[in-house]
Amino acid sequence: MYNLDNIKAPAGKMLIGSSWVSAQSGETLAVENPANGDIFAQIASGSALEVDLAVKSARAAFESIEWSRMRPLDRSRLLEQVALKLEQHADELALLESYDNGKPKHLALMVDVPTAVEVFRYMAGWCTKIYGKTLPVSGDGSRYHAYTIRQPVGVIGAITPWNYPLPMAAWKVASAMAAGCTVVLKPSEITSLTTLRMAELMLDAGVPPGVLNVVTGKGETVGEALITHLDVNKIAFTGSTPVGKHILRTSANDLKRVSLELGGKSPTIIMPDANLEKAIPDAAMAIFFNSGQTCFAGSRLLCHDSVYDEVIAGIKEVAKNLPIGHGQAAETMIGPVVNKKQKDRIENYIRIGQEEGAEAISANSKIPEQGYFVAPTILSGVSPDSRVFNEEIFGPVLTATKFKTEDEAIALANQSCFGLGANLYCRDGQASHRMASAINAGTVWVNSYFVLDPAMPFGGFKQSGIGREVGEDGVLMFTESKSVCMSLES
Repeated sequence: MYNLDNIKAPAGKMLIGSSWVSAQSGETLAVENPANGDIFAQIASGSALEVDLAVKSARAAFESIEWSRMRPLDRSRLLEQVALKLEQHADELALLESYDNGKPKHLALMVDVPTAVEVFRYMAGWCTKIYGKTLPVSGDGSRYHAYTIRQPVGVIGAITPWNYPLPMAAWKVASAMAAGCTVVLKPSEITSLTTLRMAELMLDAGVPPGVLNVVTGKGETVGEALITHLDVNKIAFTGSTPVGKHILRTSANDLKRVSLELGGKSPTIIMPDANLEKAIPDAAMAIFFNSGQTCFAGSRLLCHDSVYDEVIAGIKEVAKNLPIGHGQAAETMIGPVVNKKQKDRIENYIRIGQEEGAEAISANSKIPEQGYFVAPTILSGVSPDSRVFNEEIFGPVLTATKFKTEDEAIALANQSCFGLGANLYCRDGQASHRMASAINAGTVWVNSYFVLDPAMPFGGFKQSGIGREVGEDGVLMFTESKSVCMSLES
């Protein structure tokens, strides 16, 4: 058991079918608390052997009468039962996420757990609403009855990241199950604990064995075995753009279906007429929330030069009032980054930004002596040609750049290989619509940020990914469309 009060989940084991099993090699991976560097648990370090067993389990479940012929209403009821189970264990899941990832428990309880609960509840409604169409076929003039049906893709290989472990696992699993698929899930080896606990709760909720399997371990072993397995029909991945490109190249070998939610360098655009009382704290939290470890974080501030100085001063003041500490403290707003590697990477980017001519503005926040903490930092006066403007830092570091015109703001926003999200602060309705249309991003939030809802598809343009998650687009992504054409002539 984990060294946490009231936490129940199999230590050092993986879920295959209905069984919790250790890696056949006996190998495990240490689980580190990023707030102090302590090792507090172990997870199984799986291999291609466990992946193969999990895929076979998922295939057997997919083809079983129990799952394949389950009434849509009963599948809907099952997903609602999962939502209820997660809701009942919300405090436990938030605490586990805090220890594993470092994020403040109260924020995990406010964001991460409800996001997971709500997607299961929302997708429960889709089970009964996956429709086909009748088609007016002309053909050769004979009479035909033609229609389409939507069928589940099959066995899904889902790979999830370390920054939002529970919600990202829930997004994929709930959508796949709503469509009638079965899943082999590989969570990040850095943060696997809430995924394992979710799987246990799903079995308790009555999910048939094999519908969800969880194999923990390293990307180069478990992840690679999953994306190359010939009996996996689709890969659903959230993570870095380089890994996403590797998955896309590898999946071409057997033409697996692939959906990718990748990196971002999202702009927060503040126009001269913006309501600064809202825009300033929003711009700060759009980058500093979750210690900047959010794929669609507003990491590039594009600010009109007439309000630039006021905005920078305001963001610095907000940052100064964000308590930094371990995730179990009720007052903590910024926890540690996930590990030492990530801390070193972020601090290196801050140095690069200064070398490129930016001014590093720190709120001089008090940083705990232990753990992997990075103070919120603004890199002011960043050039659009610089590395820090164009490369994903994935930490609490905001780059700030001035603009003079609407067209310049749009050009700067689109000057990126990414296109995941954008935040726009503007009171002029016509300008807001013009800019939202012109910005190349999967989601544009106007006078708001971080509004995620299971009804609203999420995904990116350009190198931020392929496909959409959640919403109607997200569930249909786990289906194939089949046309049926029947002659009505005798």
